[in-house]
Amino acid sequence: MSSPPPMSDDVSPKRPLGTSSSLAGKLRTYFLAGIVVTAPIAITLWATYWFVTLFDAWLRPLIPPLLDPNRYLPFQIPGIGLVFALIGITVIGAFAANLVGKSILNLWDRLLNRTPVVRSVYKGTKQIFETLFSQSGASFRNVGLIEWPRKGIYSLVFVSREVDGGQIGLEPGRAMYAVYISTTPNPTSGYVYFVDVGDIRIIDMPVEDAAKMVISMGLVFPEGNGQVNMLPAGGNIDQEMARKLLEEPPRKAAAKPARKRPASSRAKKLDS
Repeated sequence: MSSPPPMSDDVSPKRPLGTSSSLAGKLRTYFLAGIVVTAPIAITLWATYWFVTLFDAWLRPLIPPLLDPNRYLPFQIPGIGLVFALIGITVIGAFAANLVGKSILNLWDRLLNRTPVVRSVYKGTKQIFETLFSQSGASFRNVGLIEWPRKGIYSLVFVSREVDGGQIGLEPGRAMYAVYISTTPNPTSGYVYFVDVGDIRIIDMPVEDAAKMVISMGLVFPEGNGQVNMLPAGGNIDQEMARKLLEEPPRKAAAKPARKRPASSRAKKLDS
């Protein structure tokens, strides 16, 4: 019967099992933190470079050689096309603000509005840009919650404007909201609904924060303590003013007082 091999006195210390896993976890955390920091910067720089080079590719061939500094300098300056685009848009805006420019633009609008195919695209695009960039134009006023697509499930909506029911074929005097429900993560597609004032809950969340929440698929919430107050339905000033105008009876034109004839004219009429 063979005896077991002798035990060696030189026993090396064993490394703890959790050391390698903790090191890998730290490296993973550092890597994810680096992505969080560098990814927005890289995407911003890439988008800026793409935007600038796009305008350079479009407008550089149209710039006169005397005004192009890249023809005189030994190196290329990016963004020359974008600078000329901004200057050109500003000049066109200044020209459109005076009387001569408005007259020319009116003729241009009439010409395009009579073109069958171009008319729908031009009118729709013009209305969108006038709404977004006009200083006196309308924009999303509030953010609200409605129960959609079924009762008990709430969806964020952007309140576009107040609507009277008679404007959309319903009974006149019915106070309603035109709301936009955006899809995620693409906010440019969605649905437009007309809801009663009592069926929407207006919240005091800024439109920008609501857009961030939609685009981030619910991951980004408003900064602060996270408390969003609920406002009463139809509680903004415009809706209250609309209700007052709907309830106010139409004013009757004041009757003009009868003009008194002078005594001399009455006397002449009696003598005749």
